[in-house]
Amino acid sequence: MKYKILFEKNADKQLKNIDITQQRIIVNWIATNLESTNDPRIFGKSLKGNLKDYWRYRIGNYRIIAEINDDEVRILIIEVGHRKDI
Repeated sequence: MKYKILFEKNADKQLKNIDITQQRIIVNWIATNLESTNDPRIFGKSLKGNLKDYWRYRIGNYRIIAEINDDEVRILIIEVGHRKDI
């Protein structure tokens, strides 16, 4: 069961503000690891506290914050940015 990847408007904007080389690395990582897997949780860590429904993925010095919805088989990317900012 393949997951569909969706970006929130803000996350899409954040991704476009990252330099083109890092954008390609991040997009390639998403396509390779999240779109083509049956369990996207194996690549990330769950957040704690109020954010327990969200997952964090590390791609070098960049982070992706996402919400995984198994019922709709989709991953909603909430935030993309450098690790010092997230």
